[in-house]
Amino acid sequence: MDYTLIIVRYGEIGLKSPKVRSRFERKLVKNIKAASDCEVERSQGRIYVYPKNMEETLNKLNKIFGIVSYSPAVTTYTNTEDIDSTLEKYVDVLLEGGILTSETTFAIKCRRVGNHDFTSQEMAGHCGAVVVRKVGCPVDLTNPELTIYVEIRDNETFIYHEKVEGPGGLPLGTQGKVISLLSSGIDSPVATYMMMKRGCEVIALHFDAEPYTKPKSREKFDDLVDALNVYAAGVPIQKRIVKFGDYLKKCKDDAPEKMTCVLCKSGMYQVASKLAEKTGALALVDGSSVGQVASQTLANILATRNDSEYPILSPLIGLDKSEIQKIAEKIGTFEISKVDDGGCDAAPRYPETKADIERVNEAKDSMNQKEAVEEAFNNISKE
Repeated sequence: MDYTLIIVRYGEIGLKSPKVRSRFERKLVKNIKAASDCEVERSQGRIYVYPKNMEETLNKLNKIFGIVSYSPAVTTYTNTEDIDSTLEKYVDVLLEGGILTSETTFAIKCRRVGNHDFTSQEMAGHCGAVVVRKVGCPVDLTNPELTIYVEIRDNETFIYHEKVEGPGGLPLGTQGKVISLLSSGIDSPVATYMMMKRGCEVIALHFDAEPYTKPKSREKFDDLVDALNVYAAGVPIQKRIVKFGDYLKKCKDDAPEKMTCVLCKSGMYQVASKLAEKTGALALVDGSSVGQVASQTLANILATRNDSEYPILSPLIGLDKSEIQKIAEKIGTFEISKVDDGGCDAAPRYPETKADIERVNEAKDSMNQKEAVEEAFNNISKE
């Protein structure tokens, strides 16, 4: 099919006030242009994309947040003669591709904007008659096997039959900046993706805990950021690395061993909070899921977050592992995350699962956590 443009639709953006809606539309357009070499127009609740390379652009639009669906379409003039001629050619291509046969039930759906001397129903009936004369296939307005859409706007008419699902959400970069604690595991990349889908710009913060972790963990972090950046057109993910091995050593040497995981997570939140203050981020993000590991019991979640000065967003908090894995597979991070990187050797055999804030504070004092956090923060590198 010699498509001439792509019609892009959004969802909840349309529920915003006119001022906010316009701002979100502009950001969505900017992100589309960043993903593909194209021209873009906005008009009456639609975004029209005119790509230099149609196939390339079609393959990228399903990774741009804010897009609910999109359709490659052909264009013609809004008059009966041109619509009939274009529709007949369109039907010919559908026949050649086996998408339409003489037995295929079909329907025409017409939508029009502007003043015309016909109604949408009248134009749908007219176009349906063109297809019946051409092919002889039966009409089914209730449950058709194929729907052909005719969208009429002033002097232009668009014809298409596909509605490709987009990722939905809000345009990336419209909701402020977050610090995402991105490990090499399955959960945190999914949590990062979920917040990107809600329009958040991401700074990915990785805690390099060598010698308690292996270099493979850092390699996986880089690979995961690359995988997530596929969805970050217009607002690429920034990377920060924290040398965290010395902090973990103090946890193990100067505090009760069973508190290591609690103190580790507490320190991560405090380092991330300092980075948020420095970079203007508004929240922290992690991959916590209630009860999944020792540091994610409700008691430990309360204890580890007690000193954070920023809200900590955990979009996976109510999901189980299989649900999280399905999302990871869908977005392309699972195969990276499942590669064995040796895990963390600092984890105690019997970790604390019911920490209370008083005992955690005693452990923090025993290891002089404030100083250890400050040292770790001063060892952040920008990639």
